[in-house]
Amino acid sequence: MDWNDTNEQATFRGEVRTLIEEKLPTRYRGGAEEEYGGWQSDRKSDDDDAREAAIDWADALATRGWVAPHWPKEYGGAGLTPMEQFIFKQEMTGSNAPAVGGMGVQMLGPTLIVHGSDEQKAEHLPRILSGEVAWCQGYSEPGSGSDLASLQTRAVRDGDEYVINGQKIWTSGAHTADWLFALVRTDPEAPKHRGISFMLMNRQTPGITVRPLINMADRHGFNETFFEDVRVPASNVVGELNRGWYVGASLLDFERSNIQGAMEARRTISDLIEYATTEEGQEKSRLAESDALRHELAEGFIESEVQYNFSFRIISMQNSGMIPNYEASTAKMFASELRQRLARTGTKVFGLNSNVWDTESPRAAMNARHTRGYVSSVSGTIAGGSSEIQRNVIATRGLGLPRG
Repeated sequence: MDWNDTNEQATFRGEVRTLIEEKLPTRYRGGAEEEYGGWQSDRKSDDDDAREAAIDWADALATRGWVAPHWPKEYGGAGLTPMEQFIFKQEMTGSNAPAVGGMGVQMLGPTLIVHGSDEQKAEHLPRILSGEVAWCQGYSEPGSGSDLASLQTRAVRDGDEYVINGQKIWTSGAHTADWLFALVRTDPEAPKHRGISFMLMNRQTPGITVRPLINMADRHGFNETFFEDVRVPASNVVGELNRGWYVGASLLDFERSNIQGAMEARRTISDLIEYATTEEGQEKSRLAESDALRHELAEGFIESEVQYNFSFRIISMQNSGMIPNYEASTAKMFASELRQRLARTGTKVFGLNSNVWDTESPRAAMNARHTRGYVSSVSGTIAGGSSEIQRNVIATRGLGLPRG
């Protein structure tokens, strides 16, 4: 791995920084995304300023093709190399600049480019890039999480349509999405991995009901989604019928290789240290009086550098034409567990002040960021593939240990 930018990469990094400095709306400067709800939420906000910020930022990125930096140019993307994508994400995350397009850009678009029909690409890709349509994912079910292939949501052919019945859970962003991509069972007699199809559906289709799930941090990020006799055109199946598991698997490849976790960890530490040196921070924190906490924070910084190098290894492999496997599982597991450790350290640093939940309270340290972050981080080792699953992948594919 070469940690230094080439001349071309350094020039590109400068271009990204310049655009962020000149075009990033004030709303997105200095605050973590969870503090304002995210770009996808802003685009449908009742707040005029929030909607304007979302539109202005999307327009600024669109001028460079950076709404979808990893898409090929012929589909409206920037066609960046893997290393350029890495640099772009690194600079965006380091500046708290939100990505635009959500799951449509990051996950569905690349999947349609590989597996979609010409008609599907023509209908959906331009509307993803323009921000006109936002997407959410329908994978997990109440009885099918880590064992996703056991899903039971059924799609039965009826003429030129499929009739769908079942339930999905943890559908992140469904309350602000316009369309949904989902895995459904189209052949109940086939082996469980072979009877699944990948399907697109308009969120406003009669029979689709979205109910909010409020997490432990009192935030509404995901939902449960019910399907009752939902009719979807047969042309909305992506890829080969009953082979949707493999379409979905390629989609997950796009989801898991990123630098965001390492950059967020770095920012968490630097923000905490910066706050602790202020007059208010010195009054509320225990860093000055505790060697153990300072050492713990230093350990966290070292671990954030380890996480960065996990991510850099993945992107270096991709840049060389290699396909990461267990390496992505290592990075995902380490990042989610590091986030939990850093949130725990933050609550220790502020002691009894970490009992304050109200972000507006004068007793809250850093607007209760670490208190809420500690609670929010609990699901991190479950979502996106649990740490147990990742350890199995590392053991069998990385270390060559037998299954059993």
